[in-house]
Amino acid sequence: MESYQSEFIELAIKSHALGFGDFTLKSGRVSPYFFNAGKFHSGSTIASLGRYYAQALMSSEIEFDMLLGPAYKGIPLATTTAIALADHHSCNIPYCYNRKEAKRHGEGGVMVGAEMTGNVAIIDDVITAGTAIREALSLIEDAGAKASVIVVGLDRQEKGLHEKSAIDELQEQTGVPVISIIKLEHIISYLNQQGDAETLERVAAYRNKYGT
Repeated sequence: MESYQSEFIELAIKSHALGFGDFTLKSGRVSPYFFNAGKFHSGSTIASLGRYYAQALMSSEIEFDMLLGPAYKGIPLATTTAIALADHHSCNIPYCYNRKEAKRHGEGGVMVGAEMTGNVAIIDDVITAGTAIREALSLIEDAGAKASVIVVGLDRQEKGLHEKSAIDELQEQTGVPVISIIKLEHIISYLNQQGDAETLERVAAYRNKYGT
């Protein structure tokens, strides 16, 4: 596990974005952990989050020319990632985001920000059903650009309705690679390092039952 990944986990726990306990998911499963990127809601935490997204993106060595943040949670994530790329990686690239509903006055349209061209990196929090991501992929295709990578905060490495995870299914269906700052395996490794045997046992048991 890279240092930025353990730092991300520590920040997520401190910000209550990553919690441990009993959480009922939309699937009906009772998960021993839960991740909510909406808890990163201060200036310092969103700045740190941007650095971690930027690091994951740069570490992937996948080519990209601009960022797209799907509405709504992806909007601040793409913004802070663009800032971090400029400040810490000397990579000054444009970004844009979409509206949920087209604006019919002023500049109008669905998109806000830079015009989509070239290779586009999509920045979002997690992939559950993948609805927002698929909408973003359609927007990129309509603009004549290409989605080169999707970056999320956490890969739960968890089976969906079938034997594959939502991320695996999305990658197979679209051909677009999905990378994440951390995966469930990193959380398990972190808990092991911290000596939290009880939580580690519960999370590991959950992965053994539902993991990919």
